[in-house]
Amino acid sequence: MKSQTAPKTYRVKSFGCQMNVYDGERMGELLAAQGLAPASEGEEAELVVLNTCHIREKAAEKVYSDIGRLVKAGRQAGREPMIAVAGCVAQAEGEEIMVRAPAVSMVVGPQAYHRLPEMLDKAVQGERATDTDMPAIAKFAALPERRKIGPAAFLTVQEGCDKFCTYCVVPYTRGAEISRLYSDLVAEAQRLVEAGAREITLLGQNVSAWAGEDAKGRVTGLAGLIRDLAAIDGLARIRYTTSHPADMDDDLIAAHGEVEKLMPFLHLPVQAGSDRVLRAMNRSHTAESYLKLLDRFRAARPDIALSGDFIVGFPGETEAEFAETLSLVDAVGYAQAFSFKYSPRPGTPAASMDGQIAAEVMDDRLQRLQAALNRDQHAFNRASVGRRCEVLVERKGKLPGQWLGKSPWLQSVWFDADCAIGDLVQVELGDAGPNSLEGRVLLREPA
Repeated sequence: MKSQTAPKTYRVKSFGCQMNVYDGERMGELLAAQGLAPASEGEEAELVVLNTCHIREKAAEKVYSDIGRLVKAGRQAGREPMIAVAGCVAQAEGEEIMVRAPAVSMVVGPQAYHRLPEMLDKAVQGERATDTDMPAIAKFAALPERRKIGPAAFLTVQEGCDKFCTYCVVPYTRGAEISRLYSDLVAEAQRLVEAGAREITLLGQNVSAWAGEDAKGRVTGLAGLIRDLAAIDGLARIRYTTSHPADMDDDLIAAHGEVEKLMPFLHLPVQAGSDRVLRAMNRSHTAESYLKLLDRFRAARPDIALSGDFIVGFPGETEAEFAETLSLVDAVGYAQAFSFKYSPRPGTPAASMDGQIAAEVMDDRLQRLQAALNRDQHAFNRASVGRRCEVLVERKGKLPGQWLGKSPWLQSVWFDADCAIGDLVQVELGDAGPNSLEGRVLLREPA
């Protein structure tokens, strides 16, 4: 590649999970620290970072399609952007991206993006660079301090996964389970609050596996970290995601009933309701053990809202086994859930299993599952009508004087009020739709 003019503007396009959103924000902060400015809405950025996700079907092909669109738009505008591919597709594809997409200057995996500034320097000099190393947590020490954020912030506390579910690429793209140091997390949480955060969501591929030593040298788990973060003045809310049923211990369950700042919401993927399918997925729980675990959370926090993940059409899944998934959904009554068709990920055991399900069968099952999940989400919202709660104001609504925020149960709530982003507003919930509720303001938080 020839040397290029150093870019002055950037845009990070993040796809997939909340950890990718967090990573995208941190990459933006790295670039801003190098003097680049975020491109304005509608403006073509001079550097585009595609922060990719490998969970969706044909994820790699969609990246190449995005690259093609960026090149075409750049030529029409008179200057092709510098392109970086980051995230899990970058980790999985590596040098193959460089071979297939000559327009790409940088390929960087999710554990190496702290090296983006030096890779950018090389790209300006005409040197294409790939970095898919997986150093243990080194990137966090290299990231710039977060100075200004919104009222709801993400904090990655754990990365990687050791569970090796047969359908999942995370152990290969994110590596083994690693927990960040307790002291680093407490300090970063404090800085987030000082920068404007009222709510912090603790993130991890398997966040409930976080473990470390607290300030007194005692071994502690996620619940201990949550209890200590709750002592931070100005932090009003704590959430965490995503968890594995195998790592939900007694202390974490108890924390939901004892820590006021820990919101009454639990996202706990189950993936299927058939024990045979769960064994084929290498999930360590059964449908019964999962339901009993949810019962323990409900006993600790009776108003807890439950969320989950589902995969339909896993290799070999019969209609009767899919019916078991529908039965589990009926038994739980999820407030929210995510559901997907199985799609083979290269290199995972499930990709070569016998009994791959036809696309039309998966389509039909997904539609029936989503109908049941949507039914229950709407029912949960309707049951919330009349509840009084605090809503954290996150942004303006579409109409003058209208605001949008989240309830403790992670419901979207809109209301009319004289308030500001970051306020906690007392509302009474009403007019429940499938995806949001109207709120009637009762009392604003004292200044």
